[in-house]
Amino acid sequence: MIARDGDKDDPLDAEKLAQLYRGGYVKAVHHGDSLARAIFKQHVGLYHDAVRQRVRAALRISSLLRRHGVFVREKAFVKAADRPALLQRLPKSRTLRMDVRWLWKGYDLMAVVEDKMRRRLVQRAKQVEVVRRFVDVPGIAWVRAAMLYVWLDTPWRFRSKSALWKYLGIGLERRRSGNGPEYLGVPPMVHGALKSTILGAAKSAVAQDDNPFADQYRRWIEAGLSPKMARRNVARSLAATVWGLWKNGTAYHPEWVGVAAAAERAAEGLPKR
Repeated sequence: MIARDGDKDDPLDAEKLAQLYRGGYVKAVHHGDSLARAIFKQHVGLYHDAVRQRVRAALRISSLLRRHGVFVREKAFVKAADRPALLQRLPKSRTLRMDVRWLWKGYDLMAVVEDKMRRRLVQRAKQVEVVRRFVDVPGIAWVRAAMLYVWLDTPWRFRSKSALWKYLGIGLERRRSGNGPEYLGVPPMVHGALKSTILGAAKSAVAQDDNPFADQYRRWIEAGLSPKMARRNVARSLAATVWGLWKNGTAYHPEWVGVAAAAERAAEGLPKR
């Protein structure tokens, strides 16, 4: 209505925006309440950018080596001592070997930047009381805790667990057209970094084994769910736990995990899971 309409100038755009607002078609957008929080959020985002740049450089090196018959992954050239042996496996071309060395120099620089930014991120995260409570939850370490803290910003922006799950990319949405079948599934357009954070936390919690989230995972597997669905359910349980201790200002209590959900199901007359 505004961006793609024919005539455009400030008075016209302002009038259209007012019309949308009066009609209830303008959604609220959440903003942080302090410059310090915004800068911390920016730092977390730049750290993830640094990780992507390091991975991109590693893939470029692996691709170049593969092109000449050397099939290795990043871990094969992380240490400088392992690199001469890889060079010996390449064709005897001075230009090719110099190119690989230059790519390694760029990779090393990006790895150093990533490491320093991670150290600064953890140092900053340890100063936040809420984040210190987050890391007590299985599967959540400092980087994931900081990611959840800066992107969710406040627990009060979500009216329910379902709204939180949808924002994290692990909730379900319903779609239906006319009398056709109803589609129930995970929305495709989500915040990729947040979704990866909470699903990665679920995977780590399950791998740690000795915690209530790993117990939930085993019960869901025994009930016939696929590993993918069981991990997503664990991610929802993790998100609900973090959200609850954030709202209530309490510490993590393993015995509380799943208690609220079990009580809700008991009230509805449904079997416990």
